[in-house]
Amino acid sequence: MKNNKTPAGKRPAKNDDQPLIDDIRLLGRILGDVIREQEGEPTYALVEKIRTLSVAFRRDADHGADRALKNLLKGLSAAETVRVIRAFTYFSHLANLAEDRHQIRRRTDIDRAGESVDGSLQTALARIRKAGIAPAAVVESLARSYVSPVLTAHPTEVQRKSILDAERGIAQLITQRDEIRQRQQLFAGRKDALTPIEL
Repeated sequence: MKNNKTPAGKRPAKNDDQPLIDDIRLLGRILGDVIREQEGEPTYALVEKIRTLSVAFRRDADHGADRALKNLLKGLSAAETVRVIRAFTYFSHLANLAEDRHQIRRRTDIDRAGESVDGSLQTALARIRKAGIAPAAVVESLARSYVSPVLTAHPTEVQRKSILDAERGIAQLITQRDEIRQRQQLFAGRKDALTPIEL
């Protein structure tokens, strides 16, 4: 195994964020279709308008977009507000699922490259060995340590089982999509083996 190290939060040079961007766009499009189907075109158009104005303000510092967004939000009815909040909440959950999957992708790439990540157990043990600390000293130190896990749940994090099941299902579909991509890349690399040299 190589001793290359990748700092936590950094990615391998061969890896980029395009698969994450693709996943988020796909999930966003699907969510948009669901909003259109279940809430109607006016709700979809409203959510898109809010999204577009938000992006313009944040990315381009467009203060006109900021004013338009504030006016639009102030004019929403209670029912529209609930639909908009729900749409952005679902999008946030979907983006989190895509980010979780992307972290797994990155970790897999790092593992395949034989690299270790700063902050990982593998890196910590290598540093201990390099520092010349005897295994018995590590064991003795750990034996004197007291670890007490604290489990908490914020009230806003409570979700119905049906939502959690749906999120798990979506996460599995994203994983399957990655596996299909990997198989296609593997097959593309072996295409010449299937092509006769002479016909």
